[in-house]
Parts: sequence; C-alpha cells; structure tokens
Amino acid sequence: MIFDHFGLFVSDFEKTIAMYEACFEPLGIRVYQRQPEFGAVIFSGEADYPFLWVGTASESGDYHGTPVKRDQKRPIHIALRAPSREAVKEFHRLGIKNGGRCNGAPEDCGDRYFAAYLLDPDGNNIEAGIRS
Repeated sequence: MIFDHFGLFVSDFEKTIAMYEACFEPLGIRVYQRQPEFGAVIFSGEADYPFLWVGTASESGDYHGTPVKRDQKRPIHIALRAPSREAVKEFHRLGIKNGGRCNGAPEDCGDRYFAAYLLDPDGNNIEAGIRS
C-alpha cells in the first residue's frame, strides 16, 4: 500500500457523514475519530492506516495556504475494497437510502471485478468493489 490517507472537503458535512457511515459499514469501514475542532471525521478499516479524512473548509477558506471555499465543488473518485459481493450490494442500497445517488448499480465490470457506484451530495463518485 502506497497511501497513508486521503482527504476530501464536503459542503454538507452532516448529510455526507451520515451517508458515508451507513454505506461504509458493510465494507468494514467505520468512524475511527471525530475531529469537531476541524469539522472532520476520519474513517478507517481494521488498521488505522490508510484512512479517509472527510471535513469542511474552514471559515477563513484557507487550507495550508490553498484557498478552499465551502461551496466550491471538487468532485473526486474513491474506490473502496469490499469483502464480498453482498457487501457491495449493501453499500449501494444503504448509500441511496441515506442521500446518495446511484452512479452505477452493482454489476460485473469485467476482469473478475464486481462493483457499485454512488454520488455523494457533492457529486464525488464513491465506488465499492471486490476482485475475485
């Protein structure tokens, strides 16, 4: 693994975190740490690293010298490992139930990869998949 962590900014923190908590649960990803002082949550799996940091831009709009506005959209794509096809299906179902939008129903994507795709409230493409 070459990554320590990923971070993304969201505009509707409460809505996005609720969606992530619900749809990440079948993947074995849970809230590892809440950081109210930063308006952020850290999600992780069995190990502490790698992790996903999700938060809002500061009131000043500055992130270590880079201007970041709360209402600015910055869509990204994140693919998460699932433990089973059933977990992929549950990720998708719970994501939609909790405010996500379908960006690809659970399906065989070829090359022995089964995945599903969701758009979070900011339009970020969140994928869960399993290679068999």
